[in-house]
Amino acid sequence: MNENLQRKHQIVDQVHKELQSANLAILAEFRGVDVAHMGNLRRNARQSNVRIQVVKNTLARRAAENTDFECLIDYFTGPVAIATSEDPVAAAKTIADFSKENKTFTIRTGALNGELLSEEKLEQIARLPSREELLGKLAGTLAAPLQRFVNALNGIPTGLVRVLTAVKDSKEEQ
Repeated sequence: MNENLQRKHQIVDQVHKELQSANLAILAEFRGVDVAHMGNLRRNARQSNVRIQVVKNTLARRAAENTDFECLIDYFTGPVAIATSEDPVAAAKTIADFSKENKTFTIRTGALNGELLSEEKLEQIARLPSREELLGKLAGTLAAPLQRFVNALNGIPTGLVRVLTAVKDSKEEQ
């Protein structure tokens, strides 16, 4: 097998593995976006654990076969970037934010666990709170009853001290 064919097989295998481990995949057209802006997108995506890939459409179609994202095969036409992530909200936020900043970068479609999504559905997912925000809210909700209990326990000795101080003060006045 020649080197070029081997490299193509490696790319297909790599993209196939990415798609198998992802919960969300978004296809976006990047025609007109310069290299510097794409670099910013990749940097922001990396921070959110989102992977951005640009591969030839024929290779992407082969990579999508036998995955939950086979429904995207017909959308691999023209210059398309593939964004994949295990965290659907992070991927949707990253791509939606970049799309708002760069009008030439347009979201085509996406798929969540094998279900084809429209641009509107992807925007709805992007508006959801992130995993970290949800975990923070959960921790706050779980900690609130404990904090109230501690405050109640702390209130008993504080009240006792106040009563004893008042009794002491009244005895000193007599």
